[in-house]
Amino acid sequence: MGTRGTLKSAGVRAGDEVVVPAYGNAEVAEAVVRMGALPVFADVDAGSYCLDPAAVSDVLTGRTAAIVAVHRFGRRADDGWIREVGQRHGLLVMVEDEPGGAADGLEERRRHAAYLDARLNGVRTPVAAAGHTYEQYVVRVPGNGRPDRDAFARALRAKGVACRVPVQVPVYRMPGLRRDVFLPETERAVDETLALPVYAGMSRRELQRMVSACNALGGLLQPAF
Repeated sequence: MGTRGTLKSAGVRAGDEVVVPAYGNAEVAEAVVRMGALPVFADVDAGSYCLDPAAVSDVLTGRTAAIVAVHRFGRRADDGWIREVGQRHGLLVMVEDEPGGAADGLEERRRHAAYLDARLNGVRTPVAAAGHTYEQYVVRVPGNGRPDRDAFARALRAKGVACRVPVQVPVYRMPGLRRDVFLPETERAVDETLALPVYAGMSRRELQRMVSACNALGGLLQPAF
């Protein structure tokens, strides 16, 4: 049925507010806009990149009708707490998988992730969590935000590591969704995150090269005070 159909069938109407994640893809917020409702952006948890239940509570108003949480990078949203917030305020709560999530090679991705967790020291590795499927292995690059992260990514690509920036801008800065808000954890995540490859079929030698490249570069990036 999709986000729009589910919200509509649950009684969400034009003019209602729907809380959505500020970090990630735009599909959920766009679906809310298409039905005439208003997306309200909530900040994310720094470890999971999913909706922070406390941030959700902060943006609720008398016009809020629903909350849509999205699992991110294979890490599950804290849907227990989010549902509790929804029940407390009588709101519809939807929890969705990230669009385009990988379905194959789960155990191999987890093995790759465990290898990287144990060996990477030039970046901050993902926060461990039960059930993590590592659809993307997303690290934080130390230093001074986006300039250092982008320089780090260019240096890795020059060494043959196919890394990518997973989220380019907060959803509230995307065309058609712009809002005058500033959510600190979302901003930091946009500026610092980098997805390293952990695809099925990746060789141990490729993983070793990636670890060597990251660890050599990471020591060059120190936060400014």
